[in-house]
Amino acid sequence: MVSYHVMDRLSLHAEERQIVGKKVKRLRRDGKLPGHVFGKGLDSEIVVVDQKEFLKTFTTAGETGLIDLKIGAEKMRPVLIRDVQYDPVTSAPIHIDFYQVNLSEKVKVSVPLVLVGEQPESVHLGEAIVLQTLNEVEVEALPTDLVEAIEVDQSRLKNIDDAISVAQLDYDREKLTIQADSEEIVVKLAPAVTAEMEKLMEEQAAETAAAAVETAEGAVPAEGEVPAEGELVEGATLAEGEEKPTEAGEKATPEEKPQK
Repeated sequence: MVSYHVMDRLSLHAEERQIVGKKVKRLRRDGKLPGHVFGKGLDSEIVVVDQKEFLKTFTTAGETGLIDLKIGAEKMRPVLIRDVQYDPVTSAPIHIDFYQVNLSEKVKVSVPLVLVGEQPESVHLGEAIVLQTLNEVEVEALPTDLVEAIEVDQSRLKNIDDAISVAQLDYDREKLTIQADSEEIVVKLAPAVTAEMEKLMEEQAAETAAAAVETAEGAVPAEGEVPAEGELVEGATLAEGEEKPTEAGEKATPEEKPQK
């Protein structure tokens, strides 16, 4: 089973941009997005791309896909999408940073970890959940060797507390170097405690505590248990000739016996 996807090389058309500053709002109204291209030891260049074409390419490439950015009729730059800025109100993209790469030099990018495979039987039975604790890892590779994602086969998890670490991921170690602790857990099989179960347990605990308080307040001594000095258990009757307990400082008066 292949557990990583090598990206197909994509292309995107751009034009050199003449409009800068606040005037770029006009570009966005016309369905265009401003951006700039930069790279190590290179002069930056400002460009404009079609918004629809960019979104289509970005959906496929993400931040790990190598793109041939064709600027005008003559220039072609191999780039990665390094950053996309969004409007805080509409969430629409408003600016793009393209990073030009050297195809013979390695780059570092974040690659998503994607769960695949059949979920363990205990999950279907409601006894466990698959808990993913690491969603992406930084990898170092040549631009042409970058992958779209690294797949994690969750069907390998059989018993509670089974886990898959970074060291157990399946990828091309000759082309990719993962920049993460090899012992870090990616995914594990954990006991299932749903929100409903937690609420039920809290309610049961509250009911138990309330019942214990009620028992303590109106409790009758168990067989062989003697009440504290001066204490009379509610509902108890005095034996013949027995004096009723009194409050501190109050003198008890003997009960009159019926005359014969």
